[in-house]
Amino acid sequence: MTMETTSQTSGPSRPATSTPFSVGALFRRPETGAFMGMVLVFAFFAYFGYDRNFLSPYGTSSWVNMASTVGIIAIPIGFLMIAGELDISIGAMVPAAKMSMAIAVGYYGLPVGIGLLITFGLAALVGWVNGMLVTRTNVPSLIVTLATLFAVSGLTLFLSLWLTDTTSQALSSPAWAKTMFGDYHAWGFQSSVFWWLAIAALSYYLLHLSPWGNWIFALGGDKESARNAGIPIDKLKIALFMLAAMAAALSGTCEAILSNSATTTTNFALIFNCIIAVVVGGVLLTGGFGTVAGVFFGTATLAIVQQGIGYTPFDRNLSSLIIGVMLLIAVLMNDTFRNMATSMSASKKGK
Repeated sequence: MTMETTSQTSGPSRPATSTPFSVGALFRRPETGAFMGMVLVFAFFAYFGYDRNFLSPYGTSSWVNMASTVGIIAIPIGFLMIAGELDISIGAMVPAAKMSMAIAVGYYGLPVGIGLLITFGLAALVGWVNGMLVTRTNVPSLIVTLATLFAVSGLTLFLSLWLTDTTSQALSSPAWAKTMFGDYHAWGFQSSVFWWLAIAALSYYLLHLSPWGNWIFALGGDKESARNAGIPIDKLKIALFMLAAMAAALSGTCEAILSNSATTTTNFALIFNCIIAVVVGGVLLTGGFGTVAGVFFGTATLAIVQQGIGYTPFDRNLSSLIIGVMLLIAVLMNDTFRNMATSMSASKKGK
């Protein structure tokens, strides 16, 4: 397949990189609303949290660290949602990865490298199973991954008790592993922050600069047209599910090595945090529309709200209320921007 063919199947959802600047094109970009929302939220907490060190290096690192643990997973979830799919099994994959590392390294004393191979191998297997079930059965991915969520959660609990007779496990890591995956660096930034930035940069290339990005947009826009254009949609879906599961394993690995421990508790909050970050980032639930930058800004916005409330005189319990309102406003803002851009484009054509 040529690059020209894949570009035609992607439709107008993929932002152009060489078109002249216009206000309509700016508003049409998914990351515009996410960036404006992030700026407004940051300004709000900077004002009310100024006297409580929200703007200090350690205040900044608190929300950036939180954003990184969600952002590592939110970007691959964004890929799936752009392709018209969803994976909620990540809530079980994170503790499964943590326990896998802890049991392999902490309980059996295997080298960290072997523990990493086992952990990411299991994650790839879970992602492959999700992808195969979705492509072979045509059952909606929400249902498939909901089943996988409980299956992986139950299997993690069973195997942990069977192998170690406990639901929590300690582990210690060598210096190189702590530095790469679970340590605090300058001003309190965790190692996961650098993974998040690296994944965001690589994902930007894959989605917006490579042919695979065209395939993902085409898959979310019109699956049958993508199939007729020769795009291997089944293999692409399986690869995206594997990517999401392995990203969850990376986030879990960073958490386990940072805290030197792991538990089997399923992280249901992580599921909603990732979906919120992606939606606030301008990705459509119906697929075919979104950007890596938008998901990045959406993740940062979510983290600022969740961590920034602690630097203000407001009740921390209000963070959930703020997140709910923020999600609704973000969706309305993104829809408004797209409608404005469409109207501006139509008026220009009519002249």
